[in-house]
Amino acid sequence: MQNIPEIADSPLFEGIRPDELRSVLGCIGYHIGSYHRGEIVALEEEHIQRIGILLSGAVDMVKEDLWGNKTMLVRMRRSELFGETFACGDDTLSTVTFLVSEDAEILFIPFRRVMQTCTMACVFHHRLIENMVRVIANKNRDLMRKVEVISKRSLREKILAYLSLQAQTHGCRYFEVPLGRVELAEFLCADRSALTRELVKMKEEGIIDYDKNCFRIL
Repeated sequence: MQNIPEIADSPLFEGIRPDELRSVLGCIGYHIGSYHRGEIVALEEEHIQRIGILLSGAVDMVKEDLWGNKTMLVRMRRSELFGETFACGDDTLSTVTFLVSEDAEILFIPFRRVMQTCTMACVFHHRLIENMVRVIANKNRDLMRKVEVISKRSLREKILAYLSLQAQTHGCRYFEVPLGRVELAEFLCADRSALTRELVKMKEEGIIDYDKNCFRIL
């Protein structure tokens, strides 16, 4: 396998050395798929039995209502996992669609094989289970942060809440956000034109400064 360095970067395999990773993957089973931008990895109302780990590219978790309005809940990038929230439940039916936003290579592994100790009593398996629980907990925390942002009443409050979280994450008032204007508007559940106008106003009022995706809180 040529992708060991990329796979080893995933938080799911934290504490497992690259030279041990082949044994782990051989134990639980896996396959790798390549996708182009715009392709769907898994549809809403599809049963999720496996988790994906991004080796490259990006995948969006998207929710669409009955009228066709789409909301991007989160964007996953290299080394991040997706699908584990649905695969770990009694009902594995997905309530979202996973859409490729940048050409991606994805490692798929069966969730049940990760969480159930193998008959060979693999010495790495307990570490794998601990890491999976930690990943799920961290993802739930991130979703709570998103709820905190989009629950604000006005668009300006949503923008400020989002930028504040980004500043805290980067540990600096000057940072680069991972989303373009279209994606940020979807993330904030806002109209793109309205978002652009509000950003211009905030810049003119001296609240923030920005150049494309680079922001500074003044």
